[in-house]
Amino acid sequence: MTKLSVNINKIATLRNARGGNVPNLLQVAKDLQQFGAQGITIHPRPDERHIRYQDARDLRPIVYTEFNIEGNPQHNFIDLVLECKPEQVTLVPDAIGAITSSAGWDTIQFQDYLTDVIAEFKRNNIRTSIFVDPILSMVEGAKKTGTDRIELYTEAFAHQFTLGNKAGIEPYVKAAELANEIALGINAGHDLSLDNIQFFKQNIPGLLEVSIGHALISEALYLGLDNVVNMYLQKLK
Repeated sequence: MTKLSVNINKIATLRNARGGNVPNLLQVAKDLQQFGAQGITIHPRPDERHIRYQDARDLRPIVYTEFNIEGNPQHNFIDLVLECKPEQVTLVPDAIGAITSSAGWDTIQFQDYLTDVIAEFKRNNIRTSIFVDPILSMVEGAKKTGTDRIELYTEAFAHQFTLGNKAGIEPYVKAAELANEIALGINAGHDLSLDNIQFFKQNIPGLLEVSIGHALISEALYLGLDNVVNMYLQKLK
């Protein structure tokens, strides 16, 4: 079975919008694991607009499944990961002001840089994954860095799927086949949802883990509205 790691950035966004501690990020992480999630993902950014660096420290003793910290390996991020020692670190080439991830690594141009960063994490027994586009040369470049896994950046697939173009899966299938051949583990994430996840899973050989946040939290909000509205109505009778 492919593991599900839930990205809780949007829970932090909602909390930060009002101040205080509602929703309680730590309790949500506990509950998600109780509900069956096999991992918790966070993606702290330099401006801490959703996940704060302190959240990572507070979550470490709470997450008993798999803790995955994503981000651009700047110095502060590297220090945070080495302090928290998650089960997995996922390296993402975000620009500082990026709203969300928009591309995978150029694993050829940044090969030496990634190799050095990954070696440091692996010395600390932290599994590494690199965010990559479904381009064969980028998968081959990832292998040369010494990473344990790649995370396929799935926005292009998701967009094509909404247009009814199921052929959009083909580059991902080829990338996965190559990764399997060269002994790279395969994760995936970005815009995966209830609409497209089953099709993606069925077509990607050796898919170990998906990280889903925005869609899952949005779907939970919508699918829970009927229940919560009626709970309020019951109490107002």
